[in-house]
Amino acid sequence: MRVRYWIGVASWSHVKWGRAEGFAQLCHGKAAPLHRMRVGDWLVYYSPKTETNEREPLQMFTAIGRIIGENIYQYPMSHDFLPFRRDVEYLKCRPVHIHSLIANLSFIRDTEHWGYPFRTGHIEMTEEDFLLIAKAMEVKLDG
Repeated sequence: MRVRYWIGVASWSHVKWGRAEGFAQLCHGKAAPLHRMRVGDWLVYYSPKTETNEREPLQMFTAIGRIIGENIYQYPMSHDFLPFRRDVEYLKCRPVHIHSLIANLSFIRDTEHWGYPFRTGHIEMTEEDFLLIAKAMEVKLDG
């Protein structure tokens, strides 16, 4: 099966938590985006803000990792919120501002309205886009 490349959208505070604990949680805890990914796929997080409810934009790619867990599981964050998660092995990286990459990312077709593709919270990208982002984030990839 071929490797696929994904972008997940989450605040930087949520991304830091996922990195520390080794999981991905997308689209307010929905299972569907996690089911689209397979072991060996790559995930890059884009963080529009530092905190979900902040107004100040961050607009950075903030984490990169590889899906390692076969299972999608629920995690009880409260008695009425049981989001779905998937295990990820995150790599050391340097967060990078999206503005330095907008003109070169194929999934951004309108550079004036560049944020439009991120509205769904989970998008697939090409290997070329992934490698461009990974290089900007100073990630050392295997092989």
